[in-house]
Amino acid sequence: MRRIHFSQNVLRAFVPISRFNAGEASKIFAEVKKTGDKIVMKNNIPACVLVDPARYQEMLDIIEDYYLLQEAQIRVAEETSNYMVSQQEVMDELGISKEDLDSVEVDIT
Repeated sequence: MRRIHFSQNVLRAFVPISRFNAGEASKIFAEVKKTGDKIVMKNNIPACVLVDPARYQEMLDIIEDYYLLQEAQIRVAEETSNYMVSQQEVMDELGISKEDLDSVEVDIT
């Protein structure tokens, strides 16, 4: 049953380019905002995908996070224990105590 629902959503996402040529761009943009992504078809071939800007930014963030995760995994795999430094060693070298860290307010937004 879920597959049918997905197929119906995909079919509703198709927008013929002739609607743009007929001056319906603002209607189509409103549909994107209301119902989600649209696939613009030109000569029965997908020409582009229209996506709400917030969703687009979300997708870019996910891609960036993925690349950062890959980079971190590569770096961890390449490192040897000779190059690793513990948090305590860094704090000792910089003269920072746990109490110093606990007294600092951090606003994470």
